[in-house]
Amino acid sequence: MNSILYLEDGTVFMGKAIGKKGITVGELVFNTSMTGYQEILTDPSYRGQIINMCYPYIGNYGINYKVSQSDEIQAKGIVVKNRYNDTSHYLSENSFENFLIENEVVGICGVDTRSITKKIRSKGTMKCVICSENESIYEIRKILNSYNYSNLVEQVSTKEIKHIDGVGFKVALIDFGSKKDIIRNLVDRKCDITIFPYNASYDKIMKINPDGIILSNGPGDPKDMKDIMPTIKKIVTSNIPVFGICLGHQLMSLAFGGDTYKMKFGHRGGNHGVYDVDRDKAYITSQNHGYAVRENSLNKNEIVVTHINLNDNTVEGIKHKKLPVFSVQFHPEGSPGPTDTSYLFDKFLKFMTLLK
Repeated sequence: MNSILYLEDGTVFMGKAIGKKGITVGELVFNTSMTGYQEILTDPSYRGQIINMCYPYIGNYGINYKVSQSDEIQAKGIVVKNRYNDTSHYLSENSFENFLIENEVVGICGVDTRSITKKIRSKGTMKCVICSENESIYEIRKILNSYNYSNLVEQVSTKEIKHIDGVGFKVALIDFGSKKDIIRNLVDRKCDITIFPYNASYDKIMKINPDGIILSNGPGDPKDMKDIMPTIKKIVTSNIPVFGICLGHQLMSLAFGGDTYKMKFGHRGGNHGVYDVDRDKAYITSQNHGYAVRENSLNKNEIVVTHINLNDNTVEGIKHKKLPVFSVQFHPEGSPGPTDTSYLFDKFLKFMTLLK
């Protein structure tokens, strides 16, 4: 079945429908990863977005449900050049096509994804529509103009407090759209984990007497989270070890008086070089964010920049000079190595050990 990809600037790409047949609208972004399409699709940070995959062959090793980062596909749609369903990987449990269908996700294949990527790099992220139904451009344009991406964190955060038993440190995980691999890293370190909704009160979080707190990743603009900023400010100044990841990093920066801004096309992929100032060492990192912290907004008397992006020098990590809190913009749980940046979870445990 034929399908079209309609961009906000009026550009139209013709291709073939994959996944659910229908219409979907979202923010068009690109990802440079060669592998990990399942992890990308199920990452809650992609809520509200349609992902253009740069790598030309998607689906060739199938689907293994153990590596999903949430219980469903979070992306609004996917754009690929070549879709493969004949998988030979011994761990494959399903085909890429069936995975899209069972999650009711609309996609398109057979389009020039490099051309789309170049357009996004030139003009920035933009809204788009994938349509495999017989709709006019006028109707598609109306659908595109009606779309807004608000309340994304509310959509992906847990609705109730959850607990995972462990014999180690007691960790409170504030869920803004946490990936399962963050939880897996804590479980591997035998932590006793309590997962809180994004809007849980400070008193409710402190009621469990946590040894440390993680501010998780998640979708959307950190400045949309004004209602919870008083809680974040209390958390990061409570003298309890706090580790912020991605959106959590941005919220921590805002709590200390910093500023964030929307990037032209963001960082999304598994090959981003980051320099760790403290270790004097560079790492290849997994990233997915469309917002960044403005370095000159940080109070240098309190905050130290610990990590720097080697492509564009954006802020990739911070720490407080006196308080036991730190954060990174990239995903240490998604290490391409695959364990090269997981040392940050050990750093978090070390902080909890020192203050126990």
